[in-house]
Amino acid sequence: MKEYSTDKIRNIALVSHSSAGKTMLAEAYLHTTGVTTRLGRIEDGTTASDFEDEEIRRGISLSTSVLPIEHKDHKINFLDTPGYTDFVGEVISSLRVADGAIVVVDSVAGAEVGTEIGWNFADEFNLPRFVVINKMDRDNANFQKALGTVADSFETRLIPVQLPWGEKAEFKGVLDLLSMKAYAGAGKDGEEIPAEFSDAVEEARMELVEAAAEGDDELLMKYLDGDELSPVEIAAGLRSAILSGEVVPVFVTAATSEIGMYPLADAIISMMPSPADRPAVEAEGASATEELLASDAGPLAAYVWKTTADPFVGKITYFKIYSGVINSDGRVWNQNAREAERLGGIFVIRGKEQISVKVLHSGDIGVVAKLGETSTSHTFSDKAHALTMPVPDYPNALFQVAVSPATQADSAKVSPTLTRLCEEDMTLSWRQEPSTKQTILQGMGDQHIDVAIRKAESKFQTILNTEIPKVPYQETITKAGSAQYRHKKQSGGSGQFGEVHLRVEPLPDEDFEFKNEVFGGAVSQNYMPAIEKGVKNVMLDGVIAGYPVHNVKVAVFDGKEHPVDSKPMAFEIAARECFKLAVMQASPVMLEPIMSVQVTVPEASMGDILGDLNTRRSRVQGMDTVRGKSVINANVPLAEMQRYTTDLRSMTGGRGVFAMEFDHYETLPSHLAEEIIQSAQQEKEEK
Repeated sequence: MKEYSTDKIRNIALVSHSSAGKTMLAEAYLHTTGVTTRLGRIEDGTTASDFEDEEIRRGISLSTSVLPIEHKDHKINFLDTPGYTDFVGEVISSLRVADGAIVVVDSVAGAEVGTEIGWNFADEFNLPRFVVINKMDRDNANFQKALGTVADSFETRLIPVQLPWGEKAEFKGVLDLLSMKAYAGAGKDGEEIPAEFSDAVEEARMELVEAAAEGDDELLMKYLDGDELSPVEIAAGLRSAILSGEVVPVFVTAATSEIGMYPLADAIISMMPSPADRPAVEAEGASATEELLASDAGPLAAYVWKTTADPFVGKITYFKIYSGVINSDGRVWNQNAREAERLGGIFVIRGKEQISVKVLHSGDIGVVAKLGETSTSHTFSDKAHALTMPVPDYPNALFQVAVSPATQADSAKVSPTLTRLCEEDMTLSWRQEPSTKQTILQGMGDQHIDVAIRKAESKFQTILNTEIPKVPYQETITKAGSAQYRHKKQSGGSGQFGEVHLRVEPLPDEDFEFKNEVFGGAVSQNYMPAIEKGVKNVMLDGVIAGYPVHNVKVAVFDGKEHPVDSKPMAFEIAARECFKLAVMQASPVMLEPIMSVQVTVPEASMGDILGDLNTRRSRVQGMDTVRGKSVINANVPLAEMQRYTTDLRSMTGGRGVFAMEFDHYETLPSHLAEEIIQSAQQEKEEK
């Protein structure tokens, strides 16, 4: 592949709802530009983009693929992102390094949930975008209807730059309103627009010219004075309006039939920004924030936006150069890891194919293999001019599973495998839950977790079992209670003896307090650490249902010791049993975690969501309307929210989203507590 300077590069993210045709659009470009000799098919698992076994098995994209094509002395790096909601982290990472976005819309389904998600994230990154109405050759394809659904969903002004030349089986090409030419098939050569379309073309052209004029003050004055704008002026005005985000142009294609490819590629080159056209990005320097423009002459700053594990090549690191250049066999400084990394060969990647290059210029996207310290979100720079680039915000993972090794051989690999999975995916995380003694893996939904578990097996040879996590309940007491316990054991030789008298009291504002109230030396001071240790051990393991005990004050007020047989171990055992008895005398209760939940849904779903939340023992704190959507704030027990991600999608057709964070603990209703206590006792007996 040729070397491309910054102004000749276009980094374009393809975003949409699942199955709108992003992967096939990229595939069609590989074929029409001669990269591949035949068009791949998703059904056959032969596309360049979906090359992972799991993607082929499911027939959907699960991660972003980079697919560069060369067209008219430019390189267009297409970033084919997943459309399924669970893999939104890939969309965010891709839009972070893209300079423009193409929102692909199915000509039959119109704007869908994934369309909204892609559009809203493109807004967050302030990216200029195109709308491409794809699959215009489908039965029931309807350009105006599909366009109408997009217009209804978003406030930005949509301006058709192309009209379809026929629809459904009659779709044969595009009518380009800029060049005023008709392009049949892939659209390499233009011809006269057929007469039957002239009225529709003229009307749409008027709207286009008006939008172009509004993109530039001088052009607007000229247009208002009644002067005709030249094609060059129209194109310049329209580009200005697109880059400012005031206008989103609309194109038409049928990717699987390779119709409309060249006119769209021409528009990407002429109207989408090169990295040099984008605003400066901020990076944290040693002493101050620096603004970086995409220039080879600037200090090196390359952001690592993706890492993958390949069973054959090892770790592959994807980066975008925001400033400076990167040469093969060079060294870079990783400020996040505080380590220097040696880059062997650097590559341009196309699907899974790695194309070796000697140098990559500012604004370009490349990969490097086998780096030891670098993870997703790290920055490459020069050690003498260390820089760190900001990491985008990723949504909180809301779907949890408890994972456990399938075999003894897998147990040692669980921690490193989960760590590597989470390094690759910014929306995956894992932790140990001390109260339930479970390993928790968190993701965006059931599909997301399922893919991660399968990846653990295929790439890291670690087989993991999953189950719904236990709720991290707690135990506490509601009144004072006291007890005494004597531990006495004689088995020849020196025995064991320790007697402890304890009092327990509720301690609302602190977790634990231990006091020695023994007077007169009934129990020596040097046995107190053992008594406290015994109490703390029981607090970790629980008394009534096996969950940690909190908010308790413990006072030792009496006891007995033996001059020969008393040992710290004896007092530790006595303290354990005495504390259990005292807690049972102090009206113990179970506490459950209450989550602060914010649910955002279309207004039409508001009633259903409120009704459902009521069945989940929720307390609604407030309701609001934001940009046409209903927002419900509520406190809901975690036990009722374990699978809410799936339930909410089902109730709202995928349009509902929610955020959740821990708020506080409160007493679990007694009838529910009884069930959990019985279940815990049954488990104990079975063991």
